[in-house]
Amino acid sequence: MELDSIECVSSTDGIDENEIHHHNPHHPHPHHHHQFSTSKPYNGGSNNAAAATANGINGIMGPTAIAPATSVHELLECPVCTNSMYPPIHQCHNGHTLCFTCKARVHNRCPTCRQELGDIRCLALEKVAESLELPCKYYSLGCPEIFPYYSKLEHETVCNYRPYNCPYAGSECSVVGDIPFLVSHLRDDHKVDMHSGCTFNHRYVKSNPREVENATWMLTVFHCFGQYFCLHFEAFQLGVAPVYMAFLRFMGDEAEARNYSYSLEVGANGRKQIWEGTPRSIRDSHRKVRDSHDGLIIQRNMALFFSGGDRKELKLRVTGRIWKEQQNSDAGVCIPNLCS
Repeated sequence: MELDSIECVSSTDGIDENEIHHHNPHHPHPHHHHQFSTSKPYNGGSNNAAAATANGINGIMGPTAIAPATSVHELLECPVCTNSMYPPIHQCHNGHTLCFTCKARVHNRCPTCRQELGDIRCLALEKVAESLELPCKYYSLGCPEIFPYYSKLEHETVCNYRPYNCPYAGSECSVVGDIPFLVSHLRDDHKVDMHSGCTFNHRYVKSNPREVENATWMLTVFHCFGQYFCLHFEAFQLGVAPVYMAFLRFMGDEAEARNYSYSLEVGANGRKQIWEGTPRSIRDSHRKVRDSHDGLIIQRNMALFFSGGDRKELKLRVTGRIWKEQQNSDAGVCIPNLCS
């Protein structure tokens, strides 16, 4: 689907309808690659298992000593991928170590001295790692947790403070960051329209709705209740039939997303279709949400019926609103909090 053939007109909270211009989702956007990185430069001269073991044991003042363990943690970085090494940790005859994943990548040759690696385990370094307790790698972003070395990796995959992926659906964007950074990135780099308010009114126009290819794009970002929400609308093949789908994602974690609800409505000619649900967190990818069909899905025949006329042009008007669920402590039930 060519996005140039899509016209979207939006009105928000009583504002007059204004034309929203869209860009081709397959056209690359310039990105500022401000990404978080926790990797440290590798110092090739320090990757010696005997030295690592000696320095590690001398430098540790107990299993919770974080500052002295920092140098040991650096020695536990694989010289090839720079990730932390976990058992089995391999070493060559000269004591140079690397992780088990990279052992196959270097074709059983030590990347430091080029000697054959064999099947030697560095048990001493593995034991040193067991004695470490280290902060989460996202501690600079606010995570206060400290974990045993071998539990740290599992936590970091689900840490609430880990950066978010860019939620833009119209291109493969590798930018990551916190919510304020991503909001600026969406506005400045992807030229996404920003609106304040929790009601919306969009119109989608396509000149030839019978030619539908998989296409995705983000229409706008809404700011309400002090949070940001991403509204998506797209066309794609569902089986053999093309469909249109609209859904909302919350710019934050899933637990916080459950505090909000939204509704979408499309209709004309005495008929209407309504969807109500909870916005999905941007922790879930756009494709995951789409493939789960968690949103307003409009079959092409219904979309053309709603468009009226001779059914040769798609003219869909989708309205909706966002509200916050509030707990009523007296009744023990949730009541909607609608923004004015």
